[in-house]
Formats: sequence, C-alpha cells, structure tokens
Amino acid sequence: TSSGASTPEMAENRNGNGQPANGRVPGVGNAYTIDLQGFSRRLKALYSQWREHKSELWGSSDVLAVATPPASEDLRYLKSSALNIWLLGYEFPDTIMVFMNKQIHFLCSQKKASLLEAVKKSAREAVGVEVVMHVKTKKDDGTAQMDAILRAIRAQSKLDGRDDPIVGYIAREAPEGDFLETWAEKLKNSNLQLGDITNGFSDLFADKDANEITNVKKAAYLTASVMKNFVVPKLERVIDEEKKITHSSLMDDTEKAILEPTKVKVKLKAENVDICYPPIFQSGGNFDLKPSASSDDEYLYYDSASAIICAIGSRYNSYCSNVARTFLIDSTPTQGEAYNVLLKAHEAAIGALKPGNKVSAVYQAALSVVEKDAPDLVPNLTKSAGTGIGLEFRESGLSLNAKNDRILKPGMVFNVSLGFQNLQTQTKNPKSKNFALLLADTVIVTEKGHDVATMLSSKAVKDVAYSFNEEDEEEEKQVKVKAAEANGTETLYSKATLRSDNHEISKEELRRQHQAELARQKNEETARRLAGGGSITGDNRTASKTSSELIAYKNVNDLPPPREMMIQVDQKNEAILLPIYGSMVPFHVATVKTVSSQQDTNRNCYIRIIFNVPGTPFNPHDANSLKHQGSIYVKEISFRSKDTRHISEVVQLIKGLRKNVVARESERAERATLVTQEKLVIAGNKFKPIRLTDLWIRPSFGGRARKLSGTLEAHTNGLRYSTSRTDERVDVMFGNIKHAFFQPAEKEMITLLHFHLHNHIMVGNKKTKDVQFYVEVMDVVQTLGGGKRSAYDPDEIEEEQRERDRKNKINMDFQNFVNRVNDLWGQPQFKGLDLEFDQPLRELGFYGVPFKASAFIVPTSSCLVELIETPFLVVTLSEIEIVNLERVGLGQKNFDMAIVFKDFKRDVLRIDSIPSSSLDGIKEWLDTTDLKYYESRLNLNWRPILKTITDDPQRFIEDGGWEFLNLEASDSDSDNSEESDQGYEPSDAEPESVSEDEDSDSASLVESEDDEEEDSEEDSEEEKGKTWEELEREASNADREKGDESDSEEERRRRKMKAFGKSRVGPSSSTAPKRAKR
Repeated sequence: TSSGASTPEMAENRNGNGQPANGRVPGVGNAYTIDLQGFSRRLKALYSQWREHKSELWGSSDVLAVATPPASEDLRYLKSSALNIWLLGYEFPDTIMVFMNKQIHFLCSQKKASLLEAVKKSAREAVGVEVVMHVKTKKDDGTAQMDAILRAIRAQSKLDGRDDPIVGYIAREAPEGDFLETWAEKLKNSNLQLGDITNGFSDLFADKDANEITNVKKAAYLTASVMKNFVVPKLERVIDEEKKITHSSLMDDTEKAILEPTKVKVKLKAENVDICYPPIFQSGGNFDLKPSASSDDEYLYYDSASAIICAIGSRYNSYCSNVARTFLIDSTPTQGEAYNVLLKAHEAAIGALKPGNKVSAVYQAALSVVEKDAPDLVPNLTKSAGTGIGLEFRESGLSLNAKNDRILKPGMVFNVSLGFQNLQTQTKNPKSKNFALLLADTVIVTEKGHDVATMLSSKAVKDVAYSFNEEDEEEEKQVKVKAAEANGTETLYSKATLRSDNHEISKEELRRQHQAELARQKNEETARRLAGGGSITGDNRTASKTSSELIAYKNVNDLPPPREMMIQVDQKNEAILLPIYGSMVPFHVATVKTVSSQQDTNRNCYIRIIFNVPGTPFNPHDANSLKHQGSIYVKEISFRSKDTRHISEVVQLIKGLRKNVVARESERAERATLVTQEKLVIAGNKFKPIRLTDLWIRPSFGGRARKLSGTLEAHTNGLRYSTSRTDERVDVMFGNIKHAFFQPAEKEMITLLHFHLHNHIMVGNKKTKDVQFYVEVMDVVQTLGGGKRSAYDPDEIEEEQRERDRKNKINMDFQNFVNRVNDLWGQPQFKGLDLEFDQPLRELGFYGVPFKASAFIVPTSSCLVELIETPFLVVTLSEIEIVNLERVGLGQKNFDMAIVFKDFKRDVLRIDSIPSSSLDGIKEWLDTTDLKYYESRLNLNWRPILKTITDDPQRFIEDGGWEFLNLEASDSDSDNSEESDQGYEPSDAEPESVSEDEDSDSASLVESEDDEEEDSEEDSEEEKGKTWEELEREASNADREKGDESDSEEERRRRKMKAFGKSRVGPSSSTAPKRAKR
C-alpha cells in the first residue's frame, strides 16, 4: 500500500497473518512464504461474502478483476494492495488477479508466479476453484495473456448460462504504468459490462479476525508509546529550554522514533513497522484538522494561550493505527472549557462503539454532548467522528458521520477522531487568537463493548495542560484562588511547571490538583457503572454446598452380620451401626455432627452422638432434606457402657472416619467449582522446554511423605511443575495467568516466581488462585556453642562470600528463565494475553498488616503485592475503585489503608498499622498510578456504606459520589459556613442528626478508634451504652455542681465538635449503620 508495504520484489519478510508461514516454495529461496491456512480461511470468506451480497455490495459482478499498480515510494492506500496483503500476506505489484466462479487467474512475473504456485492446492480445497498462472516476461507487454484471461471469462460465463458477464473492478483506482493501462484499455474495449466492487471489499475488510486485531493492537501500542515516551518529553524539553524548532523537524524526529521501536521501549521488529503518514505538528494559529494535513516549516509556537496539535500514525504488518492529542500552554478559560467539552464528547463517541449500535450513533453521542454543554461550539465541531481503520488508513463505508446506518460488529476498528476548528480566544497576539483542538484514538469494537488500543497515551487535562507563566506574583495567585473558591468555578488543573528554577507549586499542591481531577473522573465513571448496573452485583455465586445423596448401604442384605449388640464402625461403607431396640441401625458418618464421651464416678462411660438435623441453625435445608420433608430426624443418641476402652476406641474411629469423609467431600466440592482448563501441549523434541530446576512450591502438596523439590518447565501453552513422584504435578496454563511476578532475593531468604491466576486450580488437594515457585538462597544455619566469632575470621568471610555467590547465581538463573519465557510470551499467539513478568518496585514498599502478621508490601507496575508471607496478597490496581487512608493525623504513629474495589460485592481490603513515615510515599505512589485516595481521621465501617450505595445508587450519585470522604471539603465547609457549626449540635429540629434513642437506625459510619486503648473496653455496663449527648450532660451537671458555669456557648460548641472527632456521615446518613464498638 505504500513504500513501506512488503512486496516480493523487496528483501523484507512481512507475513501479515501473524501465523508461521507454511507455503514455502523451492527455488524461490526462503525470503517469502505464504501462510496457506490463512489464505484458505480468507479465500473462503471472500467467496462467501461475494456470493451472499453479490447484488448490493459487489455491483452484481460475476467476475472480480483486481489490478495492483507498480510499487511506489509515495504513501498511498489502495484496495488492490490491501487485498494482496489480506489474502496473501504481501503486496504483489504489477499483478492482475481475476476471481471467477471456478477459476482464479494470476497475471504476473515469473518470480511471483513461482511463489503463488503454493496456493493452488489450498484454493482447490477451500472453495473448489482452479488457479491458473499467466507469466509475463520483462520484455512482454502481457497482451496475449490478457486476451487469454478475457477468453476464459467468456467461456466461464457461457458455462454458467450467461452471455454478458459483469466484470467487477475497483472504479476509484486509476491505472498506473503501461501494463495496467493496457489492461484497462482491454477491459474497456471487450464489450463486457463493468461494475464497481469497492463497497464489497470495504465490507470484507471491515470485520477483522484475531490475527488482524493483534496487528492493530501492536501498531496502536507503538503509536501511543511514541506519543507518551517521545513526543511529550520532546515538546516539554523544547518549551522548557525555549528552543526554536520547526514543525517539519519535529515531524522528522518523530518519524525516526516510529521506525526504531526500541527507542520508545517497544519490543517490535523495525522491519515490520512503518508510518501511516508523516507525523503532523501544528501551532501558531494555522490549523488543519483534515487527515491530509502536513507539518509546515514554521517554528513551534508555545507562548501563553497557545495550542499545539500533534497527530501520529504507525503501522505494524501493514495494519494502521492513529492517535492525536492537543497540548495547551497557559490556557485561557475559553480554551480550557472547550477542551473539557471535547474530551467529554470524545469519550461519549467511544462509549457508543458497541455491537448492535448504528455507526451514526457514535457521531450523535458526541454531538449531543456539545449541544448540551456548549451549544455555541456546534458549528465548529468536525463533521464526522472519524473512520474505520485497518489495512487502509481510511476505510470507505465506515465513516463515523450522522448519515451512516451500518451496524457495528465485533472486530471492527475505528480511528475515533473529533475536533473543534476555527475557534478564537481573547488574546492580543494573533498567533494565539485562532486555535483548534483535536483528539483521536484507535478503538476496537469487542463482543462486550470496545477496547481503546491507544489508551497508553493520556488525554486527561492534567497531562495536556501546561502552566509556564512566571509573571504572576504569589499575592496575585492567592487572590485568584480565593476568587475561584468564592465563585465555585471549576478551575482547569494543569501539569507541573517545568521551569527548573521555579518551585512555586509544591508536591502536595500538585497532588491535590491531580486528585481533584481524578475525583471528577472517578465519580463520573462510578455513576456510569452504577447507572448501567455493571460491576456492582459481583458474580452472585452463593456458598451453598450441594451434597450428594448419602447412601451407606443400598440394600438391607449389605449390612454386616451383627457380632453382638454393640456400636460398630464400618470403615469400608463409611457407616456407624448403632444398637437401637435390639436392631443394628446404620447411619452414614456424614450425618454425624459431633461425637464425645465422658466417664462418671461409678466407672460408667457415656458416648453421645449428635446428628446434623436440617432446619436448625448452621444446618440449612439441603437437597436431601427437601426430598424427605415429612421425615422425623434423630437429633442425638447416648449410650452407657462399662467398657471404657471400647467406647474411647469407637469415638476415635468415628472422628477419624468423619474427618476423612469431610475432607474428601470438601475436595470434591472444590473441584466441582473449578473452571475446566485446556490441556497442556508438551513442547516437541525440536524445541527443548525452558527449564528451572530444584524449586519448591507453595502451596505445598499434601500428605505426610517427605517433601521433594521439583522442576518448572515452559511448554507450548503453559507451565508444568513436577517432582519425582507421579502424583505431584501442577499445570499452569498461559491463558489462566492473570499476573506473573519475579522477585529476586535481596533482603529476603528466597528468590521466587509467583503466578496469580484468573481461575482456581488444584495443587494437591488445595484449591488456589496463587501458585509460587521458590528457592531458598541462604541455608538457615545456627551456630552451636555461643562463642561470638570475629568479623575478620577468614572462615566467616569465606562463608559470607559463598552465600553471596549462591544468591547471585540463583537470581541469575531465575532471570534467564524469566527472559526466555518473556520472549515466548512475545510471540504473536500470546499477544492477546498481555503477559509479562512484573518485578516488585522495592523502593516504593511499606510495612503493613494485610491479614494477621506484619509484612513488607510492594507495588509493581500493575499490582500491589506481598509474596513472602502466606497468605499471599495480590491486588490488581485496575480493579480498585478508591483508596481510603484511615486514622491519618492526630499524632498517630501508624495509619490504615482501606482498598475499595469496583465490584462493590467484594469485601473492602484493609491493610492495617502502616507506619506514618510511609504516608507521603504512599500518597505519591497512588497519585502517580492515577488512583483516587481520600483521608479520614477514623476507621469506617465499609460493609454498610457499600450496601447503602448499591441499594440507592442514584442517591449516592446525587450526593456527590465519593466526595463524602473528602476531609478537606468537609473541613473547608465547617470553616466557611456559619450554619455548619449547628451541624454538630444534634436537636429534635434536625431529623437527620444522630438521635438519642437507642433504637434509632441512624448513626455514624465511623467505627470508634480504640486500637491504642484496649483497656477502656472493660468499662462498666452503664457507661458502655452512653451517647455523646448523655456524657456531655453529665459533665455539664458536674460543672454546675462545682459552680463552674462560666464557659461561653461558643466554647461549649467548640468542645462538642472536638468530641465528635469530626466524624463524617456517609452517602446516606439516614440509613447509615450504628457506631461499631470494638
């Protein structure tokens, strides 16, 4: 399709199908091979689509004639070239392909014909057509071969009973070069009817298969990485250092960055990569939002109130992707408001990309936002929201405009591009007076909705709006801030000022600004999710156990013959036989709840057996009890015996048997809930599996046998861990891995690989979502004889050196294994899994108590983990809704972290007792990972809060969403508002305040904080239930008795506020739970 497209004339190998090619041709060399499976699949798709929609899309054509022009140095997108790459994996320049009902004719050079020989068998098997080659030599003009093809067309149509076949061709592609001009002339003079097949190919290329989607995703990842890791830092550096640079030189530098992916930390081969168009940089009042725009030779303009538009597109294996961003420098309110509206409209357009929607709904969604939020900007909005994108940069027929009634399907890919043009702002400088805004992303339509493939490049206000203005004095700044607060206006938060000598904005202030922006986004996202009913219902799985029918004996004759009238335990049939009224009555051991024995003073021994009776507490009705609802159940039986030894033996036997049966049943129940995994495909002899030896596994295999170390091997589609025992084997499929971690030993005793899985698997008889393989890097040695050895003891020094060498060797072996598995995961078939070993960022770690013991918790790029102590902690950052830092301030030595998940049915995860010295680092980490956090003085009781939200989402949204947690907002309210003082003074006039009645449902959402004062729990009964009001009344009476009534009303109110500890009520105080006592 352009200079970058791979053709058999060039020395590049670009197999666009993403699968190993298998159509090698002897004599052509190994440079080019056609993927025959991909060819068969797509040829079938072409023929079935053509036959099904012949009249409406293919111009009723009986024959499809596609002529590909000679190779060119220009960037261009042609349907003919796209067909070559889609069907064969390469562009075939100067080639004519004619598809008929029973034949396919290729007219090309000898070299191309030799390569195409390989498809003959596949074409016959796929659609029952014969492939006919017509070879044109360099000196030949090809007319004889063209005549032969035209004769074949007529002969075929006569066989089909038609005298005037319609030959379909791509009408928009003008013939280039003598060869194609001759063919066009021949067609014209052949008296054959001609039809346009452009729409047919557009429809054929619109729905992309998995391999095509993978290529688009790789291209999009590269595009977004260039924007994030090259363009943004480059612009920041240029502006910060006030350099002069032209748009065209920025274009050249960016093009080089795309063509060398490793420079932007992308592991793609440079030979598979190309640009979609020369990168576009625009500033200084001259803006063109058309895709055909170009970067001129003017200097980049970045003075105050200026806008810079940057658009880049890259291709991987000829599949296109696109991203565009607008950067605002010291933006005016007009620019800021316009950008906010555009951002919202762009998100709305992306949100409308769902299967089943009309294409026109995408533009309509964006237009509705602009009409509602800024009607005066409607004339400036672009007339479409983008186009389809794939092998062609603009796929005809998939334009996102208001008139397109096509239905969106999974597999379609769009360049969602939206902008405002010809805008003006109130500045004196003509270069910044006119401005335009543009945003574009590559979006894939999926089964469930859409996937933004270029989301790596942020378009949030905080990441595109820069503040460089140094002229404002501190005073003026403060006046502005106060004015903004007074007016209640939403200010446009900007990125950090980049002047190295300007430290006006503190880290805390920047964090605050970013968090305010995050709060807005988070509340919008939560509102959308709650409105759609998504992610708040959990998986609705209940923990009810389904018990199988309990049968001890199928027949009376199966009962063992009674030896004598005494209690027997039948181990084989898992039953106990009890003598009742002269008969031996069997009970399955699973019906026994408890068994106990005791002895009295007369040497009589009693055995008491209590059974599980349905319908009693902790024994709900199961399937068996519901079948026999009229039955009478035995609740307990007691026997007296003189034989104490026999009774104790029976008790032990029953307990042992019951324990084994319960363990077996629970394992069976666990296995029943497992998701069936695919089978492991063992690596063949040709490829030796990647191996790591002498590893231990956690959780360990059960049993009392001596524990053995094992070997971990990476095979075709998963990992296998096995020891020398045949029953000790664990398979971890690549498709089931959610996160993979590699943690080398530094201050720890072990080096480990940890896998957090999507679905549970069984390790021995344990059901787990976390599997870990580790090696102890140091032998735990205890010195006998308490003598202290010298630090200069040669043996001691040598021993330490040995330990260091052992640790380094183990870390290196693990690192090599990790690198090789990462390379394996980099192969095209695994790209959709997005797997890569993550390494914990130790410098960001902090101590805390996630479960029962203190542990060192460490963030990674996508998770928060603790992998040394069990149970393991793995929290996926993308699943977190908000983080609440509790017990912050008040001179506390430590604080707690509550992690609220997007799935409100999940319990809030608490990490307690984090040292206060880690607070700033944790805030910084949360902020940089775009996680919204709040701070509170006390611990919150989260279960009732989440229940309140899920019960009444609308109320939660109306009350400001998560802002009820905002300590700063509640503080500023109480400072600025006179009425807020009254809020802390409960009275009958305020129905929403905390009532004095003990039966009242309303109370604070805050748990009392008695962590450090556990002794106070042993208060007298009368004091335990007293409310704040009662306590204050008692204090007031005591003061009156002493005659100390001199306090002013103001002071008393202040004390009352202090006593309340600024406890804040949640989203709906009327349904809030009572204050929990510890």
